[in-house]
Amino acid sequence: VSSATYSPGPSILITSNIDLRFYIRYRLQDAKNFKKTLYCCYSLKKCAYFIIIHLTAIYSYSNTMYSIIPQPVNVQSQNGYFTFDPGTQVIANENTHSVAAMLNEILSPAMGFQLRIVNNSEQKTNTITLKLDGALEKELGPEGYRLAVSNDTIQVEAAKEAGLFYGLVTIKQLLPAAIYSSDKVRDTAWRLPCVKITDYPRFQWRGMHLDVCRHFMPKEFVKKYIDLIALHKMNVFHWHLTDDQGWRIEIKQYPKLTEVGAWRKETIVGHARGPKPWPFDSIPHGGFYTQDDIREVVAYAKDRYITVVPEIEMPGHSQAAIAAYPELRNDDKKFDVCTWWGYGEDVFNVQESTITFLQNVLTEVMGLFPSTYIHIGGDEVPKNHWKNSPQAQAHMKELGLANEEELQSWFIKRMDTFLDARGRRLVGWDEILEGGLAPGAVVMSWRGTESGIAAAKAGHNVVMAPNSHTYFDHYQANPEGEPLAIGGFSPLEKVYGYEPIPETLTQEEAKHILGAQAQVWTEYILDAKHVEYMALPRMCALAEVVWTPAEKKNYDDFYERLAEHAKRLEVLDVNFHPLKKHQEETQ
Repeated sequence: VSSATYSPGPSILITSNIDLRFYIRYRLQDAKNFKKTLYCCYSLKKCAYFIIIHLTAIYSYSNTMYSIIPQPVNVQSQNGYFTFDPGTQVIANENTHSVAAMLNEILSPAMGFQLRIVNNSEQKTNTITLKLDGALEKELGPEGYRLAVSNDTIQVEAAKEAGLFYGLVTIKQLLPAAIYSSDKVRDTAWRLPCVKITDYPRFQWRGMHLDVCRHFMPKEFVKKYIDLIALHKMNVFHWHLTDDQGWRIEIKQYPKLTEVGAWRKETIVGHARGPKPWPFDSIPHGGFYTQDDIREVVAYAKDRYITVVPEIEMPGHSQAAIAAYPELRNDDKKFDVCTWWGYGEDVFNVQESTITFLQNVLTEVMGLFPSTYIHIGGDEVPKNHWKNSPQAQAHMKELGLANEEELQSWFIKRMDTFLDARGRRLVGWDEILEGGLAPGAVVMSWRGTESGIAAAKAGHNVVMAPNSHTYFDHYQANPEGEPLAIGGFSPLEKVYGYEPIPETLTQEEAKHILGAQAQVWTEYILDAKHVEYMALPRMCALAEVVWTPAEKKNYDDFYERLAEHAKRLEVLDVNFHPLKKHQEETQ
């Protein structure tokens, strides 16, 4: 007895994780075919044998078919497959041609052939149609899509190009994992299962952050990181470009920012938690991105419907800039680019010349980044230098400010007004709430959720980024078997369980939660492969948090899909952390 629909392949592995619930959920419509197979059995013994074989095959088939991450809103299984071949045509008009070109870009390297893009086709079969329909925005939003795969055709519909792109991301995930190869793969049937999917994101801000200041990351890896963001239908790349330990963006008006500020003479070894002297490696470290590099990365991200949000830290985390231009400091003390972790005690002074300097920097930044949002940091601002600065104190008195917290608020409001006048929105870490928040500012809540709650209740937009769940520089398994990290404990299951909307918010207040993002700070992350190890698979979990409806999330189901998704990451040469469903922290 055999079934053409459910061929178990050359060998069958019967394991303890055969889950009938998974089979029922995804393959109920195939019960009729399955029942016919059972009726062909001549004895109870044979019946049991075929139940085991076919459930194993069906489970594997279903898990492979629908291992989509993040989980779509609605999936309806259909019988059969669509197969790509050199005769497959993509039907696209002038509004969808760029998305069709992207389909070729993401599929042709592994397939070894280009799909022909046409405005219309006389072919009734073997076609892929990309269609924009503005009327769908009411149902799907600007990033949602509908995907219908039959034996003969594929149809992708969306209100906006971003939705079509996410439909293509899903198509690629439905194909064998080898489709992610950058080289031609031979002897592979490029087929995907017939299915109907309706899908759209839960949140508009689905972000991943990368700190390139503590340890510089090469441009090509930044682009790979963007590809991984796109793979998971995330849409914001928060690029942390300046800090005490390095200034990484070329500013034409102020060349010393990279000539001096991009380089430190050495780096501390291990945790700086004991008494001085601390150990250092005596190895110079540095690097920066030219403006051409920046343009290339921004364009690369745009093609993948990802917004790059630059972060230029102020008024704190500014020691690299002060090392380059000492006139920005509050006293006569000489500073070098910081060589240890944490944050320096000095901050930018509040003289008008410094405000002009920073606004000139932001002008060049805005010329490179079309993002509506510009991140100015605003976190961890020591006030001692302002307290001890006669100029700062005189300025506070002149402005009628009661304390240094209000001085910081004044500083942030100056930048907010500057950005707002140019059609941009200021984003800052939650310390920007201290002393009063600028009217149009967006709060990134990192010290837990309380600041995000307060901002939302006050009518400000919020991106949730709590260090309890979204700091991917934290340990993700027992520290004894892991590379040195900053501390904390945020395993996969904990990240997946995060809920961005606090229960204390009303339905109206919750509308101010734009979404959430993960942070990858690199004090203890030395290179690109280490970034991958810390970011994945936790990025996969957060992607589902910010895309999938909360009521559809299920960690057991996610983990089953992740096992198949890991094959894609392997083909992409991603150094992801070994999968383990449950991690226990040990002291």
